[in-house]
Amino acid sequence: MPAQSMDQLVALCKRRGFIFQTNEIYGGLQGLYDYGPLGVELKENLKKSWWTKMVYSRDDVEGLDAAILTNKKVLKYSGHEDTFTDPLVDCKDCNNRMREDHIKDSKCLHCGSSNLTEPRPFNLMFKTNIGPVSDDDSYAYLRPETAQQIFTNFKNVVDATSKTIPFGIAQIGKAFRNEITPRNFIFRVREFEQMELEFFVKKGNDEEWHKYWVEERINWWVEQGIEKDNIEVLNVPQEELSHYSKATVDLMYKFPHGVEELEGIANRTDFDLGSHSKNQDELDIDAKINKNKESNARLAVQDIETKAWEVPYVIEPSAGVDRGVLAILNESYKEETLENGKKRVVLAIKPHLAPIKAAIIPIKKNDSTIVDFSKDVKDGLQKLGLGRIVLENTGNIGKSYRKHDEIGTPVCITIDFDTLNDRTVTVRNRDTMEQQRVDVQDLKDLLKDLLLQ
Repeated sequence: MPAQSMDQLVALCKRRGFIFQTNEIYGGLQGLYDYGPLGVELKENLKKSWWTKMVYSRDDVEGLDAAILTNKKVLKYSGHEDTFTDPLVDCKDCNNRMREDHIKDSKCLHCGSSNLTEPRPFNLMFKTNIGPVSDDDSYAYLRPETAQQIFTNFKNVVDATSKTIPFGIAQIGKAFRNEITPRNFIFRVREFEQMELEFFVKKGNDEEWHKYWVEERINWWVEQGIEKDNIEVLNVPQEELSHYSKATVDLMYKFPHGVEELEGIANRTDFDLGSHSKNQDELDIDAKINKNKESNARLAVQDIETKAWEVPYVIEPSAGVDRGVLAILNESYKEETLENGKKRVVLAIKPHLAPIKAAIIPIKKNDSTIVDFSKDVKDGLQKLGLGRIVLENTGNIGKSYRKHDEIGTPVCITIDFDTLNDRTVTVRNRDTMEQQRVDVQDLKDLLKDLLLQ
């Protein structure tokens, strides 16, 4: 059973070093978090799994890592300057600010007052100045999404790789949104990371590809350990679609605070490439292109048979890394009652996502022979490149087991006095708590089988 409350996850994350409030010693900053020693491993493993699935396992996707600072013209023609807003309301009694669409019964969420201002649009993008002079012409934006840098690099990637549609460009990176009310731990924050794919297809094939990517993304989340029954498929109503979207499907997950979006798969049509292409009058292209007289690019592909230029449609699966981490933590959190009546907390994380792959535990921490042997075992397994292996040199086997159950380590390997004689070790499974005696030389294959399954 997943976690019963967000408080359980927040407490575990701080206690065990997954996630901390940023700048906590100075009171923190709302909507900003730091990933600790275990959190950074879990986060990187989730990103690695996504990248492997999206890029390495396909021949029709290329990778990109674009700049965070974004030319203001990009976000002007993408529509973000005009549409990337939330309705902001102030409470005149307690001076708190909130989103209008979060308010119930026209009352302040903080003090219950009805003395509220009229809603007004609030742009979510962070501005910053570039260069030594601060004026109205020298500003740029911190990107509010990773997608636009993919679109502006479309021609560069096509020219460099000779890709033809259908093909995609994948990117993992930071994005920034000045949320009015960040909330629910790392679910809604002001600095976050996105895993986005822009998959370019021929107009007319877009609906088929949209369905394909919805199924692909559901299956991937199931592979990460999310129960399929905990994912709801929501077809976003027409009146709620983004300005660029023909259709959007949201994968909704049962987070501790309620059912909310884990990933969105949007059919963005030809809006983005068309918006960043130069004036339509200069092109022989049938597309919805803004009168963009500032761009000098033709973001289009040429049909091999007809030789006509066409702006591709794009299907965009977009997932938040932080929301993914939160879902994985929630899904894997378990509290069990053992036969002796004691409670056991365990993170049943899939082995490929586990922050620590194996813990090597010498039975006596002050015995140099056993400790040195343990270090050799640890170093040998670390060289496999499967992830982080740790030496847990505490001398307390039971305490070490409990710790590694709680942080999701798939196996603990105990080195004892018998090991020095017969070169066998005790391997304990996190999920079953079963123990088996294994020859040291078999550990590498055992760990590979466990982590690469």
